[in-house]
Amino acid sequence: MKDQRHPLIILVFVLTMMALTALACNLTDTSAPPTLVLRATATPPPTIGFATLPPEALPEQQATGAPRPEAAIVNLINQVQTDRLMLHVSSLVDMGTRHVNSSYTTPGRGIGGARDYVLNEFNQIAAASQGIIRVIPQDFTVDYNGVVSTATNIFGIIPGDEIGAGVVIVGAHYDSITIVPEQAPIFAPGANDNASGVAALLELARVLSQRPHRSTIILIAFSAEEIGREGSKIFVDQYVRASNLDVRAMINMDIIGSSTAANGQMDTTSIRMFSEEPNNSPSRQLARSLALIGQQYLPDLVTYVETTVDRPGRYSDHISFSEAGYPAVRLIETLEETERQHTDLDNLSDIQPGFLTRNTQVVLAMVMSLANGPRPPANIVLRDEGDGTRTLLWDPVPDANAYIVAFRQPGSTYYSNYIRITDVANRSVRWEGFVPQNFEAIAIAAENSAGIVGPVSNEYIIVR
Repeated sequence: MKDQRHPLIILVFVLTMMALTALACNLTDTSAPPTLVLRATATPPPTIGFATLPPEALPEQQATGAPRPEAAIVNLINQVQTDRLMLHVSSLVDMGTRHVNSSYTTPGRGIGGARDYVLNEFNQIAAASQGIIRVIPQDFTVDYNGVVSTATNIFGIIPGDEIGAGVVIVGAHYDSITIVPEQAPIFAPGANDNASGVAALLELARVLSQRPHRSTIILIAFSAEEIGREGSKIFVDQYVRASNLDVRAMINMDIIGSSTAANGQMDTTSIRMFSEEPNNSPSRQLARSLALIGQQYLPDLVTYVETTVDRPGRYSDHISFSEAGYPAVRLIETLEETERQHTDLDNLSDIQPGFLTRNTQVVLAMVMSLANGPRPPANIVLRDEGDGTRTLLWDPVPDANAYIVAFRQPGSTYYSNYIRITDVANRSVRWEGFVPQNFEAIAIAAENSAGIVGPVSNEYIIVR
């Protein structure tokens, strides 16, 4: 199934690179509407059945407009260090097992060794940040298979410097388990599941803690995910809810380090994102918005926006948040090797350093966008002009240097096309194609002068 989708993805990506800036109409212009440039996003074929618009139904492409300034994001992405990521994965694998019922007291071994390693890394990051990030361990009781122990979530907080900018949470679980869950002493290296996610988390904490941000950012390593999401449930109930946090997004990284399949197939160009149904849920809206944002900065890494909250019969910590009403998503590699999971085969040899680095980079870009980009436009409307065209309008965003207008086709999980508007004074697009037969919804994000694309607006649903 996967190898059948790649030629189309490559073709769409090539078309994306050729796609160009749209012309925006002046509100008072009574001439014929301009030909808009709809850029096809580098996303997979739809996972919900609907008829994709043929190329001839889309507006004709035009000449390239002004290039995007994006040095701020690119410079930050380049700070992600592959050697650091692999050192974290190797160090966690060296614990032997990170089962919640393994040793809490043996130095460098078991769940206690993993806890100490993650806490020590967070503390070193905090010391280097000169007070930008604050580290908090959260102890809680675990009762699994008749064994009672004290597990620990470990998180770092970077307080936002703008009132009302909300909270962005990034998480990964650091415990591991065997295919026979009650056997705690058995070797359970958990390199991909989920030392890969924890490595990315620690590297994100290091890079993000070098400067303040508009939104508050929380980076958390959960324990006890493998026995029913106990750590994330506790964190949501006893910290997020208790503190009345305004959580705008939760991004969960779980199994993100391998680009190979058991049959030798390789995919270094995509990653999957799961979110709670239905297709208009806050979590699904977050998922497609993050996919759009990720494409702006790593256009050759496709994010598949899946139709379910997770794989059949599986779960991860993002569900603890979406169950509580917070928008949350899970990132996981596309070619998942389930036969390695929870066995001694989940070892360092299956981690591809470059793939893990790129996945870390795309999450970094997503977090930067959510936390530092311009706030999303409000009061989006379509005005019927009476001549078969409609004009899309929205309120100005003070620090906008451009706008990204994204289009979602009927029933789709993702934005299939977008246009970039650089005429920020007019903030309008007039076109005959704003009809529900073409697109179900429109959403808009603002981009600042540093090239940071901000959070995507709520969707405007197109009606007849």
